[in-house]
Amino acid sequence: MTAVEIVFVLLGVVALGAAVLVVTTRQLVHAALWLVVSFGALAACYLLLTAEFVAWVQVLIYVGAIVVLLLFGIMLTRAPIGRSDDLDSGNRVAALVVAAGTAATLVTVLVRAFRTAYVDLGGDPAGSATAIGASLFRVWVLPFELLSMLLLAALVGAIVLSRTDIGER
Repeated sequence: MTAVEIVFVLLGVVALGAAVLVVTTRQLVHAALWLVVSFGALAACYLLLTAEFVAWVQVLIYVGAIVVLLLFGIMLTRAPIGRSDDLDSGNRVAALVVAAGTAATLVTVLVRAFRTAYVDLGGDPAGSATAIGASLFRVWVLPFELLSMLLLAALVGAIVLSRTDIGER
């Protein structure tokens, strides 16, 4: 095994451990922070696979936007921040069986579907950073900007709806 493979396996273990802690912790804010660790380890795995564009998208969109949105949602809804026993429904065994069955089905389908797949990476592939950037900023720039405005409007709407000091005087 090379050093890159060892680091990749260690990052996979960190991502898996953090993901388990996301769903098993009883503190909502800690779950969001473990999600950051899991997403960060996944981004580092993408870097090791020389998929820099995908790694930075992972960091910017998931770590930078989704987790921040979750934390804003926790703060704005005044969810309990400390340890809470209400977060456990008591269905751990059923959840574990469903998760294991779903994972086994997904792995089986992916292995069977892509066993003989071949991707030619010669030249400038369609999934390269150059091709994605050119497509994003030439063809899809208007939908991209409209989506950002929609997300901004949703965030402002959530703030307005959560405020209790607004009302008739």
